[in-house]
Amino acid sequence: MGLFDGILGHGSTVDPADLRKRLDGVLIDGEEPHLAFKVIRDFFVFTQHRIILVDIQGITGSKVDYMSIPYRTITRFSVETAGTFDLDSELKIWVSGSDGPIAKTLKKGSDVRGIQRALAAGIFR
Repeated sequence: MGLFDGILGHGSTVDPADLRKRLDGVLIDGEEPHLAFKVIRDFFVFTQHRIILVDIQGITGSKVDYMSIPYRTITRFSVETAGTFDLDSELKIWVSGSDGPIAKTLKKGSDVRGIQRALAAGIFR
C-alpha cells in the first residue's frame, strides 16, 4: 500500500536524520528539521524558523526547487483529519501575498496533531 499511497500523492513520514544529508547547505546554523513528510519524491520540512517545500524535478531528480515559507508570512492554516470513509488528511497553508492556499494531502495515520503543533509553535512564537 505504501507505493500506491505515494502514487496518489499521499504524504508519509520522513526520518529527520535522513533529511540532514538532503538539506545540507539549505539549513542555517542551528536550524533543525522537526517534522517532515514525503509525497512521492517531493517532501516538506518543518523547522523552528520556516517550512521548506522541496520539489524534486526531472527524470533524474538532479534539479531541485526549494521553497521557504517563513512562519511570519503564514496568515492561516487548516489541518483536516482522516475519517472513516475519507482516508486522507489534508494540510492547507495560506501565505500573505498568495491568492490560494498551498495544499498537501497526507495518508491516514500521519501526525496531524504534530503538524498543528509545529505550525502553531512557529507562528505564535
